[in-house]
Amino acid sequence: MKKIKYFLLSLLLAAGFACKKEEAPAGNDHYKDLSGQIVIDWNRLAYESTADLVHPLFTARANTMMHLAMHDALNAVNPQFATYAFSGRDAGADPVVALSSAAYLVLRTSYPDKEPQYKGFYEQSLAAVPDGKAKTKGVRLGFAAAEAILALRKGDDAFGDPISTVEPSEAPGVYQVVPPLDYLYGAGWETMQPFGLYTVSQFRSLAPPALGSEEYAEGFTEVKAIGKDGSAQRTREQSDAAKFWYELSELGWNRIGRIATAERGLPLWEAARLFALLNVGLIDAYLAGWDSKFHHNFWRPYTAIRQAAHDGNEQTAADENWQSAEPTPPVHDYPSTHSALGNAGATVLTALLGENFAFTTVSASLGAEKASRSFPGFLAAADENAASRVYGGLHFRFSCDAGQHLGNQVGQWAVDNILKPAELK
Repeated sequence: MKKIKYFLLSLLLAAGFACKKEEAPAGNDHYKDLSGQIVIDWNRLAYESTADLVHPLFTARANTMMHLAMHDALNAVNPQFATYAFSGRDAGADPVVALSSAAYLVLRTSYPDKEPQYKGFYEQSLAAVPDGKAKTKGVRLGFAAAEAILALRKGDDAFGDPISTVEPSEAPGVYQVVPPLDYLYGAGWETMQPFGLYTVSQFRSLAPPALGSEEYAEGFTEVKAIGKDGSAQRTREQSDAAKFWYELSELGWNRIGRIATAERGLPLWEAARLFALLNVGLIDAYLAGWDSKFHHNFWRPYTAIRQAAHDGNEQTAADENWQSAEPTPPVHDYPSTHSALGNAGATVLTALLGENFAFTTVSASLGAEKASRSFPGFLAAADENAASRVYGGLHFRFSCDAGQHLGNQVGQWAVDNILKPAELK
């Protein structure tokens, strides 16, 4: 487990990430009109309370369960959308109590050592609701919705050791560890049951370009030049983008979800559905991306550039001292799951909020003086998110393209197949 901490600390310290409170949770009086603010508040609490943890895939899984339970609890009171794991109904239950009870039980079960943080906000969220049958029923219904998703995911192999070794190989194109992180992260997740997809291999990426191809040479040449530590060819804007998007994708895209939900003023049921679909898209992009990564077993730019003399391509030249601008995560190159998560998130948000939803978001990965960036829409943000991995020297461009394509498919599948409007279920 020390290695897990070393991995995540290296990522977060390099990115300058610090858990920042965007704003305090809104008061209970804000919930009287059943706005979506309480969904935003639970989302923020879940992600901020787990910012110190060392297992991002496990965190994404737990927070997806939380949002699905919240969604199911609401729709058990008043079915506006199809539920996911819970089929119970109680129209007499208070919806805010039901939603908060579902969130609380999932988080408490997932992170028992953080239970005091969750209990405090849980009690606050229930304080404005008068005691009575509706409140009692809301607690019972919310707990039942949480238990349904927890039972569904029990035994899904989420608790295995995420650290494994990599057998050394001299074969061109084969993934090798990138110093200083001398291990492979997340083996086993490539076979986990997804949340929305039928299987993790449902949209498996096609093979990367052959090492001797023109496409490979183009991707090699670009990342070698622009992704090098200290590169004179990388602009300040590109360097800023590389650092801005370096933080874990699920953190950034849930923050974007909070910003967009608040700006649009989504009502409670729509907000709950948005975050449930968003997080299903993100976790399934992780799992589908891991499947493709382990299947193709493709080397990172660090290895490819240092060992280019053996790749059989006359258009590539080795640089045995090459270093990437940003630290390389300990997992395969192809496809870029950072890009996959970005496009999965952007696809879901675009489907629910529209193509031209201009917004400004922040990231603690960059210095405070440059900590915000504005975009004309979610897909434009996803494009920069993907390109940032080339600027940072972490991925070939074709790996980012493949990741974006995968993310589009995963996100659209979630929108088209789960949590549909009630009349279409």
